[in-house]
Order: sequence, then C-alpha cells, then structure tokens
Amino acid sequence: MWEQVHRLWEADTPCAVATVVSAYGSAPRRPGAIMVCAPDGTVTGSASGDCVEGAVYDLAQQVMQDGTPVLERYAVSDDDAGAVGLTCGGTIEVFIERVDQHSFPELGTLFQHIRDEAAVALATIVEADGPTRAGTHLVCWDGGTSGSTGNSAVDDDTADAVRRLLKQGRSGAFRMDFADEDSSPGPRVFVNSLVPPPRMLVYGSNEFAAALARHGALLDFRVTVCDARPVFTTRERFPDADEVIVDWPHRHLATESAAGRIDGRTVVVSLTHDPKFDVPVFQAALRMDLAYVGALGSRRSTEQRRASLQAAGVRHDELTRLSSPAGLDLGGASPAETALAVSAEILLLRYGGRGARLSGGTGPIHREEARWGCVNLTADLGC
Repeated sequence: MWEQVHRLWEADTPCAVATVVSAYGSAPRRPGAIMVCAPDGTVTGSASGDCVEGAVYDLAQQVMQDGTPVLERYAVSDDDAGAVGLTCGGTIEVFIERVDQHSFPELGTLFQHIRDEAAVALATIVEADGPTRAGTHLVCWDGGTSGSTGNSAVDDDTADAVRRLLKQGRSGAFRMDFADEDSSPGPRVFVNSLVPPPRMLVYGSNEFAAALARHGALLDFRVTVCDARPVFTTRERFPDADEVIVDWPHRHLATESAAGRIDGRTVVVSLTHDPKFDVPVFQAALRMDLAYVGALGSRRSTEQRRASLQAAGVRHDELTRLSSPAGLDLGGASPAETALAVSAEILLLRYGGRGARLSGGTGPIHREEARWGCVNLTADLGC
C-alpha cells in the first residue's frame, strides 16, 4: 500500500491515509494498519476489518479536501456496537491525514528504505499543542533521520525513542513528557515500524515445498525455496516463492547468515527427508537465533535424524528446538493440509497460542496483549 501512496505522491496527487494508532479488546486491526483513499474514490487496505470503514472513508474525504488531520476514536461497548458498525466491541483510534508533497516531503526517503527492504520507522505527531503540529513527520532509521516535528528538542528525544521501538520491530503511540511538571502534556507520537518481511527458507523441491511456499506467501513471509537438484528446483514449480535457489541447503543458509539476511523472525523448514541435506543444515540452523526450525518426516525418520545430529555434535538443548515431525495435529495428510499444519505451528509459537478451538473457550481472543499500540516509555523503552 505504501507503493500506491508513493505513486500518488510522485504524481503530486493528494490522497488520504488512515492509520490505526491504537487498538483495544477485540479490534480486528493492529496499530500500523493503513487505509488509502485516492482522489478517484478508490480504497486500498483497511482500518477496521470493515467495522467502521464507511465512517473512516467519509472522514478521509473531508481531510483530503481541507488538509486538516483528524484523530478519531471509535469506542463502543459490546451492547451497542451495532449502532456505529463496530460489531467486534473493540476500540480503535485512527489518525487520518492528507498526504501530498507539501504535507509529507519525507515520503520519498521513507519509501526508498521500504523499497530497499531496510528497516525504517515513521513517527507522526497525532496530538499536539504549542510549537509542534499534528501531522508532522519524522522518518528514522539506523544512523539517520529526515523531517522535523517543528521543535528540535522534541526531534532529538523522539528520534531516540523511535529507534528503540524500531530495533524491537514494534509500532505504538507514546507521549513525550517535558521536564517541567507544570507544562502542558507533550505531543503524542505514533511510531509505525516498517521492517522487511520475515524470511521463510524452505529446503527441498517437492509438492510439500510448493504448498508451504504458497502458505508462507499468504502469511507475508519472503519465501525462498532451495535445493541442490537443478532438475527439480525451477521457478515454474514454485510460482509463489520470491526466490528459487539451486544450492546445497547448508551452504545457502551459511551464505544468508553471513550476509546478515537471517534474524530472529526467520523460519527454516526442511522437507528433503535426506540425511545428506538435513544433517548439515540443521547443525547450523539449531545454533542460530531463529523463530522456527522444522522438518517433515515419520516418527522413525525423526528418531534417525536426531541420532545423526547427536552423532554430529548437536547438543540436547539444541535438539529441543527442532520441531519434528513439523506441524500441528490437524489430521490432514495432503501437501496443502500438511503445509497448513506447519504454518499453524509457526503462528502458535509466534503468538503463544493454545492451539485449541476458540468456540470451546472463554475470555479474550487476542492473547498477546489486552491492548495494542500503547507504549510506556519508561517500562518498554528503558527511558
């Protein structure tokens, strides 16, 4: 969606961008989700999963015309949610601003980082008094900034806090408090951390790999399929992968690691069932800080693989990080069903889910936090 915003910006065509800056309870979209409204009336993205899209759209038309940004809070109880269309019963805050070359001159710098797949954060003043102004931006990355809030002291403090959030890959809103206790509250800043998509490295060229690549793409992973056999490792067989590489898995993993393209969000799954591929790649992967390391296989092949890895010097605590047989027990066996089971396990570990049926439980559906997008500078950022 940022690509569309940039395309309009380059053409000097104004648009309205609605950004979720905080979400509570059962709100369907998290902070950082954006909805883009073009002058021709077309809409891309979503601010509320269709709960209050109409109201946001109407405000966006107004903002696009008069240029005055708006911070709108949609807060209702479960009992009267239907009155405004927020049927989930949650609460969201949406900041709506006009974007053009005059109001957002830093967009070119922001988009260049996005296009280069370099981590960058967009800090936007969403509430302000005094020298700062709502709708001003500060673009921050490791080692640089672009833009200004209109107050150099605020810029310095904001940039420090924004970089800490960016390092964690987190988006959220916070208020800059001034040292003088008698002064009015400082500006409220929303930070949208825009980091490159996480990597999914699929080793093995078969139908299960093709299905997993498809699921990985749907989950917004940057998917690489790699196998040492060129006859099977072709772009035609893996249309959903971002990259199709002919190489030995362990050598490819070492190359990616040395280039700094592996991080704690990276997922590695081997589907080869072949010890000459599996053992060396898992020797390396299980010693890296990765989000998930998995392998398909029967119970027997799993035990044989573990024995081979132990013989190769892999420690017991390292072996415990290997998900094998990979996936949740969903009962399916086809390539698509198996890929779904593996993807489900990856999400379960990412978010700390239970893997139980939601219809059989009580309490909040979203378990990771009771609310999203509210950052405590002292507790969360170490200020």
